[in-house]
Amino acid sequence: MQLRNSEHGYGLVAVTLHWLVAITVFAMFGLGLYMVDLDYYDAWYTDAPDLHRSAGVLLFVLVILRLLWRLVNQRPAPLAGHRQFERVAAVVVHGFLYLDLFIVMASGYLISTADGRGIEVFGLFEVPALLAAEKGREELAGLVHWYAALALVAMAGVHAAAALKHHFVDRDQTLMRMLKVTPPK
Repeated sequence: MQLRNSEHGYGLVAVTLHWLVAITVFAMFGLGLYMVDLDYYDAWYTDAPDLHRSAGVLLFVLVILRLLWRLVNQRPAPLAGHRQFERVAAVVVHGFLYLDLFIVMASGYLISTADGRGIEVFGLFEVPALLAAEKGREELAGLVHWYAALALVAMAGVHAAAALKHHFVDRDQTLMRMLKVTPPK
């Protein structure tokens, strides 16, 4: 099984990181939607936000690893049937996804540390608050977090729709290159 990317497809590490990030983003979005309606007497009132924050820190690590892996690996060549517009759109959408991921994670960090306390990660370690407590930061960061998360999920949906279009309409290997590890040719 090939770990690194090749000219023809993605390796196991890139495929695994892609799907771990995607699953985590959608799971955290669902958990975030669930959390906002919890009241003080709900059993998940403190556990859900703790889980959300901890998973957010791990997502940050995954995204950094994914970006580093992209830097040290070759990118598979675009498929011959892809038009210039599709190639440019893919670069723009991927860039937006990464940028928006960092906006979501940074705003989540600012919400969580607005009181000056760090983020406890699954009880294993703490990510310190880098800024002093500040009144009002939590509300502003919360708005940014909400709208950036909505935009992230919407753009991920566009990304998935494009992959399905390539698979079912164009009948090319775009989707398959991210579903299975491509052996070297």
